Amino acid sequence: MSDGQIKVLIVVDKSDYLLVIKNILAPLDCKIITARSGTEALNYMRSCEFALVLLDIRVQEMDGLEIAERMRASERTKGIPIIFITANSVDQDSLFKGFEVGAVDYLLKPIKPNLLRSKVRVFLDLYLQKQLLKIQAELLESKVSELLELKKVNCHLESISSLDGLTGIPNRRTLDQYIGMSWKNALRERQPLSIIMADIDNFKSYNDNYGHLQGDECLIQVAKSLVSCIKRPNDLVARYGGEEFIALLPNTGKKGASIVAERMRECIEKLALQNSQSQVAHYVTISIGVAEIIPTPFDSIADFIKSADNALYMAKYAGRNIVHMGTHCQLKSNNRLLPKTSKSFREIVEGVWLAKRGQVKTILSQLLGA
Repeated sequence: MSDGQIKVLIVVDKSDYLLVIKNILAPLDCKIITARSGTEALNYMRSCEFALVLLDIRVQEMDGLEIAERMRASERTKGIPIIFITANSVDQDSLFKGFEVGAVDYLLKPIKPNLLRSKVRVFLDLYLQKQLLKIQAELLESKVSELLELKKVNCHLESISSLDGLTGIPNRRTLDQYIGMSWKNALRERQPLSIIMADIDNFKSYNDNYGHLQGDECLIQVAKSLVSCIKRPNDLVARYGGEEFIALLPNTGKKGASIVAERMRECIEKLALQNSQSQVAHYVTISIGVAEIIPTPFDSIADFIKSADNALYMAKYAGRNIVHMGTHCQLKSNNRLLPKTSKSFREIVEGVWLAKRGQVKTILSQLLGA
């Protein structure tokens, strides 16, 4: 509707009757278009959108039934409701034929003004509701498109924020989140949790000798190789920082973790990335520390990671390019030494215990004697 008004088409071939109907509908908020032949009516419908067609069954050139059939054959006009105007009596066959070709109602001559206005008003309201639904559907479709696009952008941003920008594997932030979740699961299910900490041997010398671009490529290759060494969907390899990587293995004991760690070490050797500055070999190697724990409420993630870091230090101290298995986290067994006393006192003792493990007996004696 280019002018914004709802349009009603009247198709009657007699001028005087056409004028009567037009005057009856004048009080309604709509624009009346008139046609005196089927061809004229169909031409109007091809260029304008109508809320309703009032169609005289007897129209020159082609009758109302034929006009209705042609309307139904067109995708543009088949949805326009038709009210047939007919003589004061109509036989059953003509009545059924009219409904078959799309009539929604009949008006008998002579037309009663109030009845005509009431029927037309109904279809004007229906048209308004249809247009409103169409607008709402378009708005909804637009909103859905916006939400899908926003979701796509958010997923992309989330992916960027969870992955290391250089290597493309999970970053420290993702590792922290995953290790927290895995720790809770292991604590609840009393299952082992293993961590592998790997460090590229003599990487600073490698960077200084080959340049940072080659150093970055080395990190990328090492990251890809380490990821290829894990086989289970719940295992995670992440860049921990610099040339350090961590693999977290839920539901994995010391034996399984050592197998994966050794596989990683061998995998990096097979890359055969030249490193003339290495003190271990003529190619890039890694040192690995492994820690395993079945966590208890007295243990901490920080101590768990520290135990893997200590194991890594021992691997480097032992000559690099080896896997060193760390000792089991001691805190849970040492808690048996703590006296059964009030919670607040235990918290004090545990804090001191973590800071001064070697002096625990002396400290306990002092606290108990105070």
